[in-house]
Amino acid sequence: MDVSSLREICLSFPGAFEDFPFGPELSVFKVRAAVAGGARHEAKMFALSAMNPGNWSVSLKCEPALAEQLRAAHPEITGAWHLNKTHWNGVRLDGELPDAMIRDMVEDSYDLVVATLSRRQQEQLGWARLSNS
Repeated sequence: MDVSSLREICLSFPGAFEDFPFGPELSVFKVRAAVAGGARHEAKMFALSAMNPGNWSVSLKCEPALAEQLRAAHPEITGAWHLNKTHWNGVRLDGELPDAMIRDMVEDSYDLVVATLSRRQQEQLGWARLSNS
């Protein structure tokens, strides 16, 4: 996976945008629901990458049990540097993992973050929880 492909995947989700709060060398992909009543909702991060082909990786949110399973099965996946390693994986993008798997992990990260938003914000994004019934 290359830089433009990762950026395209991250920006393909409703409400997703790229931000640079830590400087121009670090892309932070966040999600925010639409502005309602003039008040801006807080944006939440779902992916973080230096976008550096020399040390190509992305940090993604993950359910703790799945994070452990992925780390055990794939040496390219570790606890994310400078983030809560219980909830965030660092994924090395050196070509060893299939692009479809990376795409799924990015989508899972987005879904986990959107699940923490209010129901109204989720509806504004057109996102629906999986039914438990």
